Amino acid sequence: MTHAVVLHDAALADGTSDRLRTGVSLRIEDGAIAWIRPVDDADTTAAEIIDAGGAVIVPALVDSHSHLTLQGGSHWIARGDDDAETLRAVARDNAKRLVGAGILWARDVGAPMKGGRPLSVAVRDELSGLPGQPYIRVAGTWIGTLGFPALWITVGGAGLKDAALAQLDLGTDFVKVYMDGPGGSRDAPFSVADLRAAVEAVHARGARVACHSGFLDGARVAAEAGVDSIEHGFELDLDVARTMERNGVTLVSTLSVFASWETFARTTSIDRFAAPEGRERIAQRKEAAYASLALAKRAGVRIATGSDFGGGSVRAGHLAWEVELLVAAGLEPYEALAAATRNGGALLGHDHAGRIEEGMPADLVLIHGDPLSDQRALWRVWAVYQRGVRVA
Repeated sequence: MTHAVVLHDAALADGTSDRLRTGVSLRIEDGAIAWIRPVDDADTTAAEIIDAGGAVIVPALVDSHSHLTLQGGSHWIARGDDDAETLRAVARDNAKRLVGAGILWARDVGAPMKGGRPLSVAVRDELSGLPGQPYIRVAGTWIGTLGFPALWITVGGAGLKDAALAQLDLGTDFVKVYMDGPGGSRDAPFSVADLRAAVEAVHARGARVACHSGFLDGARVAAEAGVDSIEHGFELDLDVARTMERNGVTLVSTLSVFASWETFARTTSIDRFAAPEGRERIAQRKEAAYASLALAKRAGVRIATGSDFGGGSVRAGHLAWEVELLVAAGLEPYEALAAATRNGGALLGHDHAGRIEEGMPADLVLIHGDPLSDQRALWRVWAVYQRGVRVA
C-alpha cells in the first residue's frame, strides 16, 4: 500500500528565485515528491497530513567541503594521527550532526590514510544506504608537495597523474590536489601541464578533480588546467575568475573559516591565532576572500559552498553559518541558498541533490523563517525528510 504524506500549507524556497513561494502543499509518495501545488488544489485524501503552516520547505543542504573523519578545533591536524577506530567514531558523530542540521549531502575533501587506504572510503561504505545517514562522496587524501605523515600523499609534478589515479583505484569518488606550495609558498606546486594531464586521466575514468587553493598562483594553474572545482579560492583576480567561468570550474567558498578563526583567536593561547599579528593576518585574508567571491560572481562562476568542518576550527553541522557569510560578502540570499543546495548537487553530479522537483526523491528540510530575508532561518531546523521518511 502506498504511504503518502502531505506537507500542508507551507512556503517554499529552492534557490531558483528571490521570491518566497507561499501557500504550498507538497505530497510525498513512496519516498518521492508526487506533486507541489497551491494549498487550495491539494488533494489530502489517503495521506498523513503534516500541518506545515508557518514553516518553509528548502532542499536538503549540500556541504561541498567537509572532513567527516576529523573533529575540527585547534588540533585538527594532530588528531589525524589518531587510530582508525577513533576517527571512524568521529565520523559517525559528525554524520549525525549533519543530518540534524538538514545537511544530507557531504562531499568529503580530505581524510587520513589508514592501513594503506583513505579512511573516508571505509566511512562512506559503512554509512552508505543506511536510513538517517548523509549521502557521502569522498576524495580520499590530499595530494601535494608537502604534507603530514597521516594526511598526505607527497609527489613531484611528474607523479601527479599516477597519484591521482591511484586514489581512484583505492575507491574514491573524486581526487583532491593541494595547490599551495611547501612552507607556505605562494607559488603553485604543479605546472599547468602536469595538472592538466592528471585532470584528463581522472576525467577519462568518469571522476572529477578538486583543488585546494589559498593563493592566486595555485588558482590560476587550476583554472587553466580545467579542474572541476577550486576549493576556498581565497585569492582570485578577474582574469582567473574569467578562466574559471570559461572552463566550467566551480568555486567552493569556505568563508566561515575566517569567521571561525576570528572567534578562535579570542579563546585560544596559540600565538599564530591569538597574537596581534595573527589576528591581522586573518583580517587581511578574510578581506581578500570576500573580494575574490565578488569577482567570481561578477565573472559568472558557479559558486557552491562548504563549511570546511574538521579541516580547521569549524565543527560539523554549521553550514548555515556559511550561507549567512555569503550574503554578507555580496551574494543575494537566494544565490547563497543555491550555493548550499543545487550548486553543490551539480558539482557532485547528482541531479536531485539540493533540489526539490516533482518526481525527485523527497530529501527536504522544514525550517522556521524565510531564508530569503533572514539567513539565520537555516539554523532553525524543524524537520528533515530523507526519501520521504522523517529522520530528524
